Amino acid sequence: MTTRGEAMQAEVLTVLKSKNAAMSAYDILDVLRGDHPKIAPPTVYRALNALIEKGGVHRVESLNAFVACNSQEHHHDHGSVMSICDDCGLVEENAAPELFDSLAGILGKAGFEAQRHVIEVHGVCSDCVTDDSVGDRTS
Repeated sequence: MTTRGEAMQAEVLTVLKSKNAAMSAYDILDVLRGDHPKIAPPTVYRALNALIEKGGVHRVESLNAFVACNSQEHHHDHGSVMSICDDCGLVEENAAPELFDSLAGILGKAGFEAQRHVIEVHGVCSDCVTDDSVGDRTS
């Protein structure tokens, strides 16, 4: 039996998976209001928090937005590197366990124990970059 909370999580995840870009909670809310006119922001935030805990959604800190997890290749005990296209808004998740292992080793030497990794890289995706714009961006 599915609870109302689980049903809302499924709807939020469906909305996020339908987009190639990160969405704010209010963007998600606007989409959901088509089927749920009286839905309130806390409902969406509760669903997002539950999905983050389950590893189905990532928060994109620099955009104050969310994306569906698109990687089946890593476990969520390792962080991800998020590449964010500043032109089209595409957000791609990249698994890099060796990077995080190295980072943990470096920090561990200083006596610091990382509990959460957030690495976001802004730039331009391969669809947005053109031969003409490459020279403009590197100069």
